[in-house]
Amino acid sequence: MKNPRLSTLLISCSLNELFKKVSNKYRQFKVSFIYIKGVSILPKIENKQLLQKLLTLAVPIMGANLLQMLYNLADTYFLGKLGSEALAAPSVSFSIVFFMIIFGSGFSMAGTTLISQAKGKNDQEKVDFYVSQTFLMMIILSVGIMIAGLAGSTMLLKALQVPENIFDNVSIYLRIIFLGMPFMFMSFVLRATLQGIGDSVTPLKIQLVTVVINIILDPLLIFGLGPFPELGVAGAAIATVIARFISMMIALYILFSGKKGVRIKLKYIKPERKAWGLIIKIGLPSAIGGGISALGFSVLQGVVNTFGTPVIAAFGVGNRIIGLFNMPAQGISQATAVIVGQQLGAKEPETAEKAVKYGAVSISLFIIVSMTITFFYGNYLTKFFINESDVIAYGSQLFRVVSLSAVFFSLFTVYGGAFQGGGDTKPIMVFNIIRLWVIRVPFAFLLSRTAGLGPEGIWWAMCISNVTVAVGIFLLYKTGRWKSKLNSDNI
Repeated sequence: MKNPRLSTLLISCSLNELFKKVSNKYRQFKVSFIYIKGVSILPKIENKQLLQKLLTLAVPIMGANLLQMLYNLADTYFLGKLGSEALAAPSVSFSIVFFMIIFGSGFSMAGTTLISQAKGKNDQEKVDFYVSQTFLMMIILSVGIMIAGLAGSTMLLKALQVPENIFDNVSIYLRIIFLGMPFMFMSFVLRATLQGIGDSVTPLKIQLVTVVINIILDPLLIFGLGPFPELGVAGAAIATVIARFISMMIALYILFSGKKGVRIKLKYIKPERKAWGLIIKIGLPSAIGGGISALGFSVLQGVVNTFGTPVIAAFGVGNRIIGLFNMPAQGISQATAVIVGQQLGAKEPETAEKAVKYGAVSISLFIIVSMTITFFYGNYLTKFFINESDVIAYGSQLFRVVSLSAVFFSLFTVYGGAFQGGGDTKPIMVFNIIRLWVIRVPFAFLLSRTAGLGPEGIWWAMCISNVTVAVGIFLLYKTGRWKSKLNSDNI
């Protein structure tokens, strides 16, 4: 494995040289090269240590998020060999499962915010306290989601108008994934905890192990290789659940043993009113916003489903590939949230603001290159997963329309990290709701049906929604409210 410090140092030096060249060419500006109404988004790199710290934390998070995507990508790849009907199972299930787990993600990130601010204050007992409280809440939440998912999956699939020819495959896949929901949530707790104290490498290592296990088990259980039974779609889901169970066992060992400098303590595993109040205050807006927007994804999936299996398959592949390239933005956003939380806890808001700006610099350079690739070569990326001409055509069309807006959405994600780190999550909730329910879902229906654009109308709705919320959150970020929304003295 490469040395992450060396890698981030090289990246930092490369970025600095680039900004010097740009600044020399455009030295009439105060900072490098992207302005909105005279306000810079991408500044010069004045604090190399801060950039290095950001990237040292972000790069492993990117890797872990990338590996998380590989769970679904592995299923997509191997099930694609069985045809578009089998491939539809993870495609349709993705938006439904996302709706359920977004609540866990929101509350675990609330734990990260509290843990990082306690870490910034050098209060180890508070760190252990918030880890224990987050753990307890996540156990209760995950069991509740598992029960709700198992009970309501059939009714939901019918509401989403899942075609009859794929209904059984989707139902089997979804039910098995819901059974493994508590395993996934325990991994969320470990990641939130270790990232909060600045360790993003350990979650990456665990994720790597479990993804390798999933990739090995997928073909064995899907195709029935060797002594294993041929389970098809169910085999893909079972492989994922087994891998997540192993991840959970590792997470519990680390959290209860204190091997990484933080520990779940039995005396804190009982609900504490103030702590739960803070977790809910920070996590609930993110969970509601994410959950409602995820429901919007499910409704959007329903619109997609009306155009038939080839469009469903293209939409599933396209979402996963663009999501894959957006993983660095997620990583930088989470790293930004951690650093912002630590710096606000240490009463250093100016340093927190620099971290956000450096995050915007880093992700812009990456996402512009990757989205240029998807714009021109989207057909080959689609073909890699499923070699059917109509699916490839729809996939290529999706990439040409959506790729540019993905650049804007990556910036939205990074600036959202500032609000998360400051405990000001209501704006994230509002923008997520606007993105899906005010813009994307209505426009998808109007453009695809009323305007007669067909599936291309859905792609344009995705594009318009991404650009709009990116501009909105940037303007709100410049007001600085995220720096003082949560009183760190009460942590």
